[in-house]
Amino acid sequence: MTSVYDFSARDIDGNERSLAEWRGKTLLIVNVASKCGFTPQYKGLEELWRQYGGQGVAVLGFPCDQFGHQEPGNEDEIKNFCSTSYDVSFPMFAKIEVNGDNAHPLYQWLKKEGKGILGSEGIKWNFTKFLVDGEGQVVKRYAPTDTPEKIARDLKLGA
Repeated sequence: MTSVYDFSARDIDGNERSLAEWRGKTLLIVNVASKCGFTPQYKGLEELWRQYGGQGVAVLGFPCDQFGHQEPGNEDEIKNFCSTSYDVSFPMFAKIEVNGDNAHPLYQWLKKEGKGILGSEGIKWNFTKFLVDGEGQVVKRYAPTDTPEKIARDLKLGA
């Protein structure tokens, strides 16, 4: 696999979607969870989507339950929570694993292309973020503590 566009994933409504659907756009790919200390970042992610979506930026959320059982719900419950609690309108996907033998192929690739601190590949917690350029290449990896507001500065700089 040579770019993010080589991957597909099942969306939160059960439809298989190719990431090539977002070809040419800057993507912010985030593993999310509903019961995490970082869950309020949904608000900032939605603001990024609304502010920059018309400028070629897309936020893609991938629920994950591998960290402290912080995403216990099924897709309907996750979708309802995101809608009612944070008015999320950016594309959400079905729950996946981001680490281990059953890690989604997209995340296997993202982790190799966008290594963490000291070259680590493993995702350490929910709300790890990957910035992907319009060519489908990872340009930056953000820690869970990096807020959407910080990322917005990078988007303004054309990162």
